[in-house]
Amino acid sequence: MNGGPAGFNNAPVTRAIVIASALFTIIFGIRGRSSKLGWSYQDIFTKLQIWKLIVSVFAFTSTPELVFGIYLLYFFRVFERQIGSNKYSVFIFFSVIVSLLVEVLALKLLKDPSLKIMTSGPYGLIFSSFVPFYFDIPVSARFRMLGFQFSNKSFIYLAGLQLLLSSWKRSVLPGICGVLAGFLYHLNVIHIRRLKLSWPSMGSASPTGQGRNVVGNAPSYEGRQVEGNYSARSSPTINPSEDSIATLVSMGFERNSARQALIRARNDINAATNILLESQAQ
Repeated sequence: MNGGPAGFNNAPVTRAIVIASALFTIIFGIRGRSSKLGWSYQDIFTKLQIWKLIVSVFAFTSTPELVFGIYLLYFFRVFERQIGSNKYSVFIFFSVIVSLLVEVLALKLLKDPSLKIMTSGPYGLIFSSFVPFYFDIPVSARFRMLGFQFSNKSFIYLAGLQLLLSSWKRSVLPGICGVLAGFLYHLNVIHIRRLKLSWPSMGSASPTGQGRNVVGNAPSYEGRQVEGNYSARSSPTINPSEDSIATLVSMGFERNSARQALIRARNDINAATNILLESQAQ
């Protein structure tokens, strides 16, 4: 399972975060300061080392964490393509700020010696992204392996579990706080989902459904005929299911184009995907 078209097309915010995470992790690793990236309650409120809180949003403390973290950040670029860079930026700020606040509160209340130093990395953003991943990305394929049933989403969950347990309690707590932040965003507390930030340089990453074509420069289906084996049929129109539309949208296609492609393909997802890809190539 992938997050849609390869690369960072229509995902400039995700690209910036991935690059920043890689650079911060590598720079601190080369300087031998990876072990100092973690932060504690005393660091923030006694020593006033606010820089640790800021750096912890980007830099991972180890190479394995960086690999799994970058992979998940890259995959979750699908959400930026769905809601647009402006709203996705709000999601990022909300997830990071809320998860950090909950972490600080938890450290104050738990007083667990093993949680003295928290691990570093964008855990809040990554694990808050699992909430829309669970609710908004449908399962499109299932298979069995060693007697167990898996779906095309299982590998993402496994990567998340690996990252969650990478530093045991020091990484579990940030992950849980991130999931909580994701649920609060999903529940639309304080109407957060209505907000969006304006990035003048991100005109190509506007929200889906407002004249933007998500995959490359795929032309819209409005007002044009689909040629070849997918030409319009004289049979009654078949209304595509929401699950089928959501599956194509999760791949990065614009919702209206996905719906019209499904109508022409009689709700066949594979055929509809071919229609959309062929239109892109024309």
